[in-house]
Amino acid sequence: MFAESRPFRVALHRLPAWKAVLPIGGHAQLLQPGRPMVAAPGLIVPPQLAHSCAASSPYIALFIDSWLLPPCPGPIRLDAGEVRRLLAALGTTDSDGPGTGVDLTAGYTELRALAGPPAPLDPRVAHAVHLCTLRDPDLPITAIADEVGLSAPRLRALVRQDVGIALIRLRRWGRLATAIAELPESTAALAAATAGFADQAHFTRTARDLIGRTPASLRRAEA
Repeated sequence: MFAESRPFRVALHRLPAWKAVLPIGGHAQLLQPGRPMVAAPGLIVPPQLAHSCAASSPYIALFIDSWLLPPCPGPIRLDAGEVRRLLAALGTTDSDGPGTGVDLTAGYTELRALAGPPAPLDPRVAHAVHLCTLRDPDLPITAIADEVGLSAPRLRALVRQDVGIALIRLRRWGRLATAIAELPESTAALAAATAGFADQAHFTRTARDLIGRTPASLRRAEA
């Protein structure tokens, strides 16, 4: 979850995860290259959709791993009542944004009620994506494949089939999430090193590609 107490616009990006944009009292806008703008009180954006996005008010953005909701070809519009139910499930309903007791499990349950339940993952794929996104993003793909009893090409094919995203891109997303989590207590350079980026510039390029904003803008939002 990411929350910001002001309107904001993010540049063109392609996120390898679901994103729910929940403006608090405003609306969300999404623009895909060459297509009309989509606007609604809230939006659920599927993985790998190239788009820019904006919120006209303070907002909450939820990021959900791609395999935790069912596939969808385009953005899902949320009406004002659905946004209110999601905010209430999270435990935040006013313009001050979330407090310390946010209930992400309840928020995900409400999202599943809106978008539907996901298909179960092959256990080998589930273990592989856990390894490369959460436990050890630096573990070579050949080592991950050995751990789940598959060849590296077969593992890549299974992940793309079940998840819809290349394993190497999921690894980048895991590394970026780790670095962003470090930002409130660290400099961008230290966060990049902690997450395994080659340098701060590598961290910045990845953030622009996957979430449409820079580490510096995230630090300003934290401040």
